[in-house]
Amino acid sequence: MQAFLFLLLLTVISIIAKNQSLLIASVFLLVLKAAGLDIKWFDMMQKNGINWGVTVITIAVLVPIATGAIGFRELGAALKSPYAWIALAAGILVALIAKNGVVLLAEDPHITTALVLGTVLAVALFNGVPVGPLIGAGIAYYAMKLFSVL
Repeated sequence: MQAFLFLLLLTVISIIAKNQSLLIASVFLLVLKAAGLDIKWFDMMQKNGINWGVTVITIAVLVPIATGAIGFRELGAALKSPYAWIALAAGILVALIAKNGVVLLAEDPHITTALVLGTVLAVALFNGVPVGPLIGAGIAYYAMKLFSVL
């Protein structure tokens, strides 16, 4: 019952915050739970959901390449810009940070609760985008390492 009420609360928050992503996610999970499909689907979604989400985001990012809007000429021209090099470095840095986030979540799964809460708050209250748990876990990983040294 607690999970149902929590999802209902998230649904209400998503309506108030006008956050369509959180609304769709919470209603989808409510429907699965109400239909009794949670036992069958939740474990699979929890194990594979991040990979599915990353795949969908990657597809969306690659669409301009698939449509021909971005080709080798545009890539070459972009790499002449200092901003492109900054973006390239940022992409590498974020991927490396997220890698350590996966390590942290595997070693310390209870931290997931705080990361999920932080992500939900950012999505609901600040119109954030829910791609943060792995990056958040990676940042937390480095912050914890720094804290343990100090």
